[in-house]
Amino acid sequence: MKSCEENIPNLIIRKMTIDDYNALIKLWKEGKIPYRPHGRDSKKNMLWQLHQPNTLYLVAEINGAVVGAILGTHDGRKGWINRLAVAPLYQKKGIAKRLVQEVELRLSDIGINIVACLIEDWNIASMKVFKLMGYTKHDDILYYSKRKNKKI
Repeated sequence: MKSCEENIPNLIIRKMTIDDYNALIKLWKEGKIPYRPHGRDSKKNMLWQLHQPNTLYLVAEINGAVVGAILGTHDGRKGWINRLAVAPLYQKKGIAKRLVQEVELRLSDIGINIVACLIEDWNIASMKVFKLMGYTKHDDILYYSKRKNKKI
């Protein structure tokens, strides 16, 4: 597999491990990305997710510090990008692009050539990143979800 790492000295993109959990949560907090520490984003649940065959959870590391992360998954037909985050000090240096490219590459390596992402309507920065990378916004798609533990 080819790597997308270039032009940023000491940048390593690697699989996330549970040892990266606290750094991941810090990135999400810095990026104001909502998360559920007692639900799907708990350390216990993240440990389980990391061991699933359809996850591509990656971190970007510079000199041993986690400076970015992306959660990629697939359903066997389509790849999904979730929770892309880069530490404020390292934004606008191409790290988000590298993380997305790495997920795309790994998905392509297993025959998945359609990649989608869900971006909340307030997250203008992410919309710009994905638009610059050639992603198309679909205003004609509505998102529905059903949560087992959600009170109605």
